[in-house]
Amino acid sequence: MIYVGVDVGSSNTKVVLLEEDGKLLGSAIRRSGTDFSAAAELCLGDALRAACLERESCEMRTVSTGYGRRNVAFSDGDRTEISCHARGCFHFFPQAATIIDIGGQDNKVIQLDYAGRRTGFKMNRKCAAGTGAFLEEMALRLDIPLGELNGLAQQSTEVVELGSYCTVFTATEVLEKIRQGRKVPDIVKGLFLSVVKRVLEMDSMGERVVITGGVIAFNPYLATMLEEIIERPVLVPPYPQLTGAWGAALLASEL
Repeated sequence: MIYVGVDVGSSNTKVVLLEEDGKLLGSAIRRSGTDFSAAAELCLGDALRAACLERESCEMRTVSTGYGRRNVAFSDGDRTEISCHARGCFHFFPQAATIIDIGGQDNKVIQLDYAGRRTGFKMNRKCAAGTGAFLEEMALRLDIPLGELNGLAQQSTEVVELGSYCTVFTATEVLEKIRQGRKVPDIVKGLFLSVVKRVLEMDSMGERVVITGGVIAFNPYLATMLEEIIERPVLVPPYPQLTGAWGAALLASEL
């Protein structure tokens, strides 16, 4: 039996294949695009090839999650992103914790007790500020590749604090900072700081903090900045972008 977790996010679709003992067999990531069902099918094929497996010879049990979880035709059941990220994080860090998931379109803060039970939850849905979409828009404004943001933020010597949280207003503020001659690395660190502050406004942080999601996978310096503000270590799972899909696969093993 192979346990499959499919996380169809607004930006990317992720698939994780686990053996019965929980060992990772294969994984894959694709852009979700405009056809979530097709993205899930293609991503499953990629993961099976990565694991050197043929679909016809596998007995699979699948749980889907994410924005497009009900578009996965081969799913045996679906679970919320909250449940799957909580399960995935608790698998790697079995302790009471505050889980932060920074996604493409929203942020989530999940509180878990010592047994992995959810005791609280907050989600930012009103505005894309502080999410992956926010950073994508700012990278366009600065005319730099999205993948270079993390390195630029690390080079900063003087953070440029930005007063606006709204993506539109922040874009205007960034243009003004450029006009003033402020250095790009300092502006980028200011953008990272606004993401961290946005998360901290959502809920209080527990003694243990775990941060996950695609944004942290490509911008690990965000975790460093969060550590500096809350003055304690921030844990990151081994595969932060796959955590939701990993949790879905674990839940599939419990069906």
